[in-house]
Amino acid sequence: MTLEKILRESADRHKHLCPRQVLGARMSLFASELLHLDLPREDKRLLVTSETDGCAVDGIIAATHCRAGSRTLRILDFGKVAATFTDTHTETSLRIVPLREARSLAYEYAPQARNHWEAMLNGYQVMPLKNLFGVQSVQLNLPLSEIISRPGKKAVCELCGEEVINGREVILNDAVFCRACSGETYYHFANATLTIELFDHNKTS
Repeated sequence: MTLEKILRESADRHKHLCPRQVLGARMSLFASELLHLDLPREDKRLLVTSETDGCAVDGIIAATHCRAGSRTLRILDFGKVAATFTDTHTETSLRIVPLREARSLAYEYAPQARNHWEAMLNGYQVMPLKNLFGVQSVQLNLPLSEIISRPGKKAVCELCGEEVINGREVILNDAVFCRACSGETYYHFANATLTIELFDHNKTS
């Protein structure tokens, strides 16, 4: 797909077009060149790990067609407009990140821009890749088999009794736990009484 078509699709999803969508789209196209993979993908050969949520992800999705629902897009929110693109066949991973200097260079490529935001929006679309991105060859900390896991696999946490799918359970002292019960939770119970009331209501409704 052309950049113009990708940005149109991204803007439709995002309700407007912004500079970070352009970055997401162009880093995806850059990755496809470096990995020699055509875009968009309708298979699971490309795995994208985005280091932020929000605008840039919409550009990445429009360019790659990778999605969380197809297990080809992961978001680890480090607060960085950066992403790692992995060829799941060769296990080659490239991390692409915008260069800080690109912000100040934007006006050079969009001299008619009325403000800095518009300069980035338009400048990022035409700026040479060498001035826009840095590329790092990286290795993922976990094997792809663990990241992608096995659909259909199920376990039951011995503490909370909830079902755990896709091999995400944790084994401690030969007991099976979900990640929350093993200490990797992202939440805590704000009001135990309210939780019990909701639980009782769900049982009777």
